[in-house]
Amino acid sequence: MKFIHFLFLFLSFGKCCLIAQTTKQELFDNLDKMAGVYYAYPSNEIVDQTVAPKGYEPFYISHFGRHGSRYLINDSDYKWILDLFRDADGQNALTDLGVDVLARIEKIWIEAQGRGGDLSPLGLHQQRGIAERMYRSYPEVFSDGVEISARSTLVVRCVLSMDGFSERLKELNPRLQITREASNKYMNYLNFHTREAVDFRSQKDTWRKEYNKFEKAHMQGQRLIHSLFCDSTYIQQNVDSGSLMFGLYRIASVIQNMDTKISFYDLFKEEELFGLWQVKNYSLYVEYANSALNKGIMMENAKPVLSNILSSAKDAIDSKKKGATLRFAHDGNIIPLATLLHLQDCYKSVSKPSEFYKAWSDFKVAPMAGNIQIIFFRNNNSDDVVVKFLLNEREILVPPIKSEILPYYHWKDVEYYYKSLLES
Repeated sequence: MKFIHFLFLFLSFGKCCLIAQTTKQELFDNLDKMAGVYYAYPSNEIVDQTVAPKGYEPFYISHFGRHGSRYLINDSDYKWILDLFRDADGQNALTDLGVDVLARIEKIWIEAQGRGGDLSPLGLHQQRGIAERMYRSYPEVFSDGVEISARSTLVVRCVLSMDGFSERLKELNPRLQITREASNKYMNYLNFHTREAVDFRSQKDTWRKEYNKFEKAHMQGQRLIHSLFCDSTYIQQNVDSGSLMFGLYRIASVIQNMDTKISFYDLFKEEELFGLWQVKNYSLYVEYANSALNKGIMMENAKPVLSNILSSAKDAIDSKKKGATLRFAHDGNIIPLATLLHLQDCYKSVSKPSEFYKAWSDFKVAPMAGNIQIIFFRNNNSDDVVVKFLLNEREILVPPIKSEILPYYHWKDVEYYYKSLLES
């Protein structure tokens, strides 16, 4: 009977808890996913959640979120391509398609100029939406006078994300007490990187040798370049096909996060986009997640924030008060945290580059405004506290931790497991 009960529970929420293995067809069906960490927050994929065990009510939420949608990190990411096309146009070196692409970039530049790395209007909208859904889903947590801690890294897009999220909560209940902080005091856990991790990323004689081979094999830009430029001498003297291909791919990826909606996907064949995405996914998997090539060292980056999660949870439980802890940082922080937490399919370790995307996909872990939430529930008739985990507002399992009430877990089991990881 226990097995049948467990099977019923598993089947009832299995669709929302598991991250299915990524397939090429999934990406071809939604080209925006090939943007990777530029994938705009997939709020359309949020589904109904599993009700809490009988007698349990939510009282605390521990949150870690990436900033919302942004522009490319620097103005130069657009400008060098715009300058190249302007120069080529002046020398009659563009095809008709190239002239059309120049016109598209000119329109994109009107919005993007001066906004390198900035939170976009969509990014603010995403954070407000996540805050409102959190409030509507767990109204018991946000009652009058509840104290909420909101902290972000010093980067402006994170500060504005925190502010937009917090402001929406205040709009929904003006009597919430929300403390908002962006300070060096919290950078030692919000944006922590070990010396070993930093050194590994910069090494050129280890993982990068194989990565460079993979990049060369998956970034064949000659077809694209000759569709845009009609002068072979100009191409030879002025155009680096790989750099331009990847630059145009980045612009194509970021547009979904902007107000100006002009597609660049038509420039690429689907297989070219798939190759470009794999290249970026490869580097993120090795530099921030749990690729066998880095031997698990990136999880060390998330230990300070996991320690903060545990200590903040203890304070909330011991005080018997309601509240929430909100944290805002970057993709390079949420990726190792999801790995260390051992969220379903976020910590697989493989060594074969062609299999990387099947084991781990950036857009599923850290889209724009990506977030991890741990929802705490207490039973007034006992000291038992149970929790469930959300990744991008969808319930997700933590396979190493056993539970008879999935997708819920007894906090004592969760705390014991994560303390063991911190001590290992």
